[in-house]
Parts: sequence; C-alpha cells; structure tokens
Amino acid sequence: MEHLTTPPRHGGLLVIQPLRRRHCAECRGGPLSLLVLEEGTPRCLDCADLGHLVFLPRGDTALTRRSREESVLSAVVVRFNRRKGRYERQGVLVEEAGLARAEARCLADAEARRRRRLRDARRRAAEDGRFAEAFAAEIRRLFPGCPPERAAATAAHASVRGSGRVGRSAAGRALSEGAVISAVVASVRHTDTPYDQLLMSGVPRHEARRRIAAAVETVLRDWREPAAEAS
Repeated sequence: MEHLTTPPRHGGLLVIQPLRRRHCAECRGGPLSLLVLEEGTPRCLDCADLGHLVFLPRGDTALTRRSREESVLSAVVVRFNRRKGRYERQGVLVEEAGLARAEARCLADAEARRRRRLRDARRRAAEDGRFAEAFAAEIRRLFPGCPPERAAATAAHASVRGSGRVGRSAAGRALSEGAVISAVVASVRHTDTPYDQLLMSGVPRHEARRRIAAAVETVLRDWREPAAEAS
C-alpha cells in the first residue's frame, strides 16, 4: 500500500484501509480511513457509492458469510502488510439491514445449540443415573450386607462421567465383577479405615495399604453376608 498498489482481486468489490494519509480524488475529502481504487485513483466510499455500507471486522466466520448472503451489495476490506508484502483481509462492508438479518440468524442458531446442549445434558444425566443404579445393584448382589445407601454412594462416586474412576473404565461400564469389587474396596479404604490419615502423615501408599488391609478385608467379609433383618 506504500505506493497504492492495486490489491489482487478475488471476485467482488475491494476496499482498502490505507497505511498513509490519502484523500479522495473526486471530492477531495480525507484523510480517508477506507478507500476504493478506480484505475489507480483513490475514491472515498461515498464517491464510490459504498458509503451506506457498514464495516464488519473479521473474526466471526458465520456472521460474515451470512451478512454477505443477506446483502445485495458488499465489499471485502483489505490492508497492506509491509512485513509480509501482501494485502490481508480485515473484514467486510455489508448493508446494515443485511447485517441485522445475519445477526438474527446467528442468534437463532445459538439458541438452537443451547437447547441441544440442554437436551444432551439431560440425556447424559438420565444415562448416568441408570448406570449408577445398575452399578449399585451389582454392589448389593456381590455384597448383600452392604447398606443400600452406602452402595448407592459408592456407585455414584465410582461412575462420575469424565472422572477416570473405575466405574468409567471399560470394565466398569460392563459391570465386571472385578471393577465393582475395586470400587467397593476403594470406598472402604477411604471411608472405614485410617488410610487417608496415614497418607497425610507421610506413610508411603503401598505401606499404608498394607497396614489397613486387614481392616478392609473385615468389612468386605461382613458385607458378603446378607444383612441381619431387624426383629
């Protein structure tokens, strides 16, 4: 743009953001923030019959595309990058009414996406609820003496979506016996033994597990027997 070279055309009207002070060759107005080159001569937007258009900066691809679709007349705005030696797109000029219609279309799409996300979230929540119930039922089958509320809490914790816990592993989703037992063992370890306190006091994990292994096995042995019914 140093010498007002003509930018390459890619179809459609082109408008330039000049790097230096330029004035309109027709009305002498200026300096111009935007201009059109006609046979190498700068014209302001009004003299080029583009003054009624509004500038939409680049960045929102969908809005830009729809604004041009909704506008009978539009132009691409470019600016010369001295360092790279080429013109670069800065945005578009579109009709104000066309921009308003494009914005309405984008808002409608955004609302549709929001509703879709809500539907997906409800669907995932329902799936997660059913899975947690199935996981809890399997815990109670393997450990009939486990209190129902404890089985439900263990299943809910182990099956949190995206947690990486055993309930979300392939084995956990298949409700394999090993995965279910692992979830129960982890629950007992953290809830019914001093395991967490040992870790906090600096005891290495493997040593802490060794120390509480008997306590864990005692709870599991009790839970493997059906709970005694109250008389």
